[in-house]
Amino acid sequence: MRLTGTALWRPSSDGSQPAAWTQGSWSICDGRISTAAQPRAADEEELTGWIIPGLVDVHCHIGLGPHGPVDQETQIRQAQADRDSGVLLMRDCGSPVDTSHIQHDPTLPHLIRCGTHLSRPKRYIRGISRELATPSQLPEAVAQEAARSDGWVKIVGDWIDRSEGSESDLRPLWPGEVLRDAVAAAHESGARLTVHTFSHGAIDDLLAAGVDGIEHGSGMDDDQLSEARRQGVVITPTLCQIELFESFAQAADGKFARYAQTMRTLYEGRHDHYERLFDSGVHLLPGTDAGGYQDHGSLPAELARWHAAGLPPAKILDIATWQARDALGYPSLYDGAPADCVVYEADPRADITELSRPVAVILGGTRVA
Repeated sequence: MRLTGTALWRPSSDGSQPAAWTQGSWSICDGRISTAAQPRAADEEELTGWIIPGLVDVHCHIGLGPHGPVDQETQIRQAQADRDSGVLLMRDCGSPVDTSHIQHDPTLPHLIRCGTHLSRPKRYIRGISRELATPSQLPEAVAQEAARSDGWVKIVGDWIDRSEGSESDLRPLWPGEVLRDAVAAAHESGARLTVHTFSHGAIDDLLAAGVDGIEHGSGMDDDQLSEARRQGVVITPTLCQIELFESFAQAADGKFARYAQTMRTLYEGRHDHYERLFDSGVHLLPGTDAGGYQDHGSLPAELARWHAAGLPPAKILDIATWQARDALGYPSLYDGAPADCVVYEADPRADITELSRPVAVILGGTRVA
């Protein structure tokens, strides 16, 4: 296979230099992409266009559907939907089932598993998480999930506590000292810890504990964003999910009035939050939260929201490709790299919605979509 056009290309494999848009021609042979000229075969496929490393979705849930766990056939369809959207690397950010079989299918995206969400009884969506009877069990459970995952563990940092009736609201699940021990347990196991959180109140303890990632982060203020930047915490904002907060508030109106107001306040302030988030300089990673309220294959729609919130397309493409790959320890495009790339007819820097119209998806040197 031969590619010609403009590629988001790194000049070397050592990661010392950023990727840059580069005009040229590339050969794909034995699953690798190279600038070296190869003998042209009579039936060789040739593609022309704009070429990027495979997109990355760091917050999706293979194995989870709108009504709970799904079977292997459905899991494969979920991964195919992600692949067909141009996502060739995904972090399964918590799943109630074993999804490791996806990793053995060369036609499906590379998958990093986080194990099962860790939560408290009645403090998360029923049937999805591993519920711990007492907070003190968290460090040991984190070590156990680290042993069965691929270097990441996901915990639930806050959720509605329905025991308070109309005063029920988002509350942290774990004391600060337990969080510190949990982060230490993850790091001692060679893993990183990321945390679901919507609220403002849970963030300070998470940052003090030294967590590695924050999922959603919709309640973070400027000081918290500044501290997250200082610590190098990666934040996955899931804007499409935040757009649903008004519907969550409506569902809670009447019975859980305080929680409904919290979610409505977060929803009404979302545009200001997006602006402050993007201006803060924190390390952003792209994610959809697909598997529950969001469909798999929706990363282009998520990134279009990033642009609508003020982020330039060129910066979005950097974050969603080679920068996200760097953060997860996976290669992007350079001479001799695995040929995991997506080709577009038009320049996605000029129109971010071009990401929803790939001409070809190439995984391991094979055109898979």
